[in-house]
Amino acid sequence: MLALLSFRHRNGGGFCGYYCFCVEKGTRTPAYLPSVFTQTHTLHKRIYQMQVTVPATGVNSFNYSFSYLCLPDDKNVCIIDDIIRAMEEIQSARTSNSSVPPLRYPITELADGRQAYIGHQLGGVQGWAPNGAVRGQGTGARGEGVRSARALQLTYYLQARGGLMDRVASQWEKAFCAELQHFAALHPKLGLYPSTSSSLRTDFQFSSVLAHQPLLASLGACSVLVVLCCSMRDCVRSKPWLGLLALLSITLSGLTAAGILNLTGATYNSTYLGIPFVMLGHGLFGSFEMLSSWRRTREDQHVKERVASVFEDVMLRLSGSTMLHLMTLGLAASPLTNMEAVRLFCRTAALAVTISYVYMLSFYSSCLVFTGYLETGYRHGCFCRRVPKPDRLDSKPAWYRCLMYTRYQDEAPAANPPPHGVDPGHAHAANSSLTNTHAHAANNTAAGGLVANSTHGHPHPHPLTHPTANMDPNPQDSHLLLGCVRRCYGDWITNTYVKPFVVLLYLVYISFGLMGFLQVTQGSDPSALVAMDTATVLYTRAQQRYFSSYSPVIGFYIYESAPYWNASVQRDLLEYAKGFQRISWLEAYLNYLTDRNQSTSQPRENFTNTLRHGFLREPQYAHFADDIIFAERGGGGEEPDVAASRIFLVAKTTENKREEMSVLLDTLRRLSLTSRVRFLIFNPSFVYLDRYAAAVSSPLRHSLLAVLFLLGLSSLAVVEPLVSVWLGLTVLSVQFGVLGFMTLWGVELDCMSVMCLISALGHSADCSGPLLCGFSSGRGDSRTRWVRVALERHGVPSLQTLICYGAALVPVGTVRSNLTHTLFRCLALTAGCSALHTLAFLPTLLTFLPPSKSRGERPDGEAQRQEVECVEMNDSTRVVDQITTV
Repeated sequence: MLALLSFRHRNGGGFCGYYCFCVEKGTRTPAYLPSVFTQTHTLHKRIYQMQVTVPATGVNSFNYSFSYLCLPDDKNVCIIDDIIRAMEEIQSARTSNSSVPPLRYPITELADGRQAYIGHQLGGVQGWAPNGAVRGQGTGARGEGVRSARALQLTYYLQARGGLMDRVASQWEKAFCAELQHFAALHPKLGLYPSTSSSLRTDFQFSSVLAHQPLLASLGACSVLVVLCCSMRDCVRSKPWLGLLALLSITLSGLTAAGILNLTGATYNSTYLGIPFVMLGHGLFGSFEMLSSWRRTREDQHVKERVASVFEDVMLRLSGSTMLHLMTLGLAASPLTNMEAVRLFCRTAALAVTISYVYMLSFYSSCLVFTGYLETGYRHGCFCRRVPKPDRLDSKPAWYRCLMYTRYQDEAPAANPPPHGVDPGHAHAANSSLTNTHAHAANNTAAGGLVANSTHGHPHPHPLTHPTANMDPNPQDSHLLLGCVRRCYGDWITNTYVKPFVVLLYLVYISFGLMGFLQVTQGSDPSALVAMDTATVLYTRAQQRYFSSYSPVIGFYIYESAPYWNASVQRDLLEYAKGFQRISWLEAYLNYLTDRNQSTSQPRENFTNTLRHGFLREPQYAHFADDIIFAERGGGGEEPDVAASRIFLVAKTTENKREEMSVLLDTLRRLSLTSRVRFLIFNPSFVYLDRYAAAVSSPLRHSLLAVLFLLGLSSLAVVEPLVSVWLGLTVLSVQFGVLGFMTLWGVELDCMSVMCLISALGHSADCSGPLLCGFSSGRGDSRTRWVRVALERHGVPSLQTLICYGAALVPVGTVRSNLTHTLFRCLALTAGCSALHTLAFLPTLLTFLPPSKSRGERPDGEAQRQEVECVEMNDSTRVVDQITTV
């Protein structure tokens, strides 16, 4: 199998590199064979002679070859890999029928006597043991003979001068890929995996292309479930169009945000695939809460009054949750976050959430008013056709009666007795909805702040009566989920015998979350953010398989003048490099002195003079001149000192190269602090690992602190501060569980998972906040009854949101992309952990933990002293009763 990776990297020096990585197909045929070497050398020549024409047509067109684009050395010769020189020497020896020079691994010796490190250019190497046996891959000692190699990696450096040269380099990349495809067709035994400098960007953006159809499937699945969640048996009170309009509102807000980004010149990247789900969770929750609050209003009220009650009940809480989203996303998008991908994602998500909130206040609220007028006129929820009254409906066919089923206001009085303690004579005969829904007008004023009160202060029913018994006397007209929660789930989850098992389940949840939390690893592999089966992923897999035996090259820099002629200093430096594969000027120089029967412990002048005028002038050692810096000593013709020098080290590694590199980095840094020879170690990957370790967790930490600060501030503005305490603990618990289970599911802490964790803060607050507010605002009765009330009023909207949200996530999990797999796993865990807390853990824990329900309870006789004032009021449709409970 032959794989080529071309990588173009621009920096201050202005160069770019191409990596060519070759592997023979099959498991028995080694790549280090005459035929394979011949094919590889032929490919190298074709790449070297390849030309591109820029511009493609015109008088000013010019042909550019690799010789023109390459990065030259001091002799104005293109820089090429040492393995290419070794291949040319072997090919030349075979052509002239002379002895083939031995190829050693990982350090070989070229024809000019120079030692060259080829550990990163040959992979899957099998060497010869001293007794002639075959060693396993990478098990030999330094400089062992190579029997076979399964992989070969080549590097081609290009100059990046800007302007025209960038265009030429881009065209050269395309010609490079085309040449590889053509070569693969001519040599079917070799597999080719071309990749260029833009491959990482292209493969990263390819995730969005693959996600087009799954996102449309997500939208379709979510639309179906939204319609079902908004439907009821009663065709008038059913609101299927309102569900679709909620989804349309979210879609329009997303398109508006995308248009604003385009107008501001922002660019799109594949991490934005998570933003629609942030909007979906927040927007659906707000729409389902508004619909639930609408169903709790009195049907005999005017539409304006019902809408005002909905806004009074929901909007303050929705505004608080939106503020929490903006706080977490805004702080993660601030300059405090030093990861550009996270900043861009959070900035765009904050814009999308803001626009979605505006659409919810304007567009969706207008749709709610329109459907309210349809309901007032007894029009069908789907077809907008007026539903006949029962006397006319009886003559219709059965399917028509089923399709047009509804309950008129004049059907309910007999089935609805007046509330306990109210004289039947004071109840108007037409007031059938007095006990159907409760009044919003007595909302508890504890709704101020972030966590608005979502329950309504109304006279408490008889102790033997369920607090919601007056809310829906016709369960057959209720929503299916509401009926299940009211008649089944609410009683089951608050059962005395179920509570211990729920507490035990929470302890298991915490245990597994802790197990995963202790195993969190930082994902610094770029292939985790690209689509599968792409050049980047294929190259990374092959590189990990064949080139994981050695670490990246580590620069060992001695940045102060040291007495290199001192024997103890020489021993220290040799001891530091012991155990590494190395090409050291000091070690080569000491061997040079030993071969000439000279002492290695010479006076400074003799040591430096021999180094400058003898060692560095030998052809095989001349390249070490780049590793030593000399400094003059004041004058008087004295021999200059070695002011600074460097040694290159390569460590032996296993498959866990990243973890071993981190340990090695820490070990060498600690050694540099205690050594008497002042040195430092450096590799470009160290900069990435150090910055990544600090950058990957900072946005999540800042967002979490923002949530806790906002909840602490809101606790000063609400009547029940324990709501903020409970909400903060719930957010922390959900975040802890998502992080732990995410690790157990094989997701590393990379930029995509951090983005999902930041959005999980707002999602968990959306789901659990209303339930906590509804429970805490209730007074009197028992904890169990108020838990059931909170589940009915706010647990059902949360459940509807989670159902639609989960269905929308399923198609995304089928996209063949590592990025979308991370997105799916993190968001699915967020939805699952939020559902557990909202529907299981919190309802159970609130039955025996604060806040208490005893405060604010009315005296025994006060509940009996209730007056009901009936005021008739004309509106544009019919005469209705406005009931005010005093």
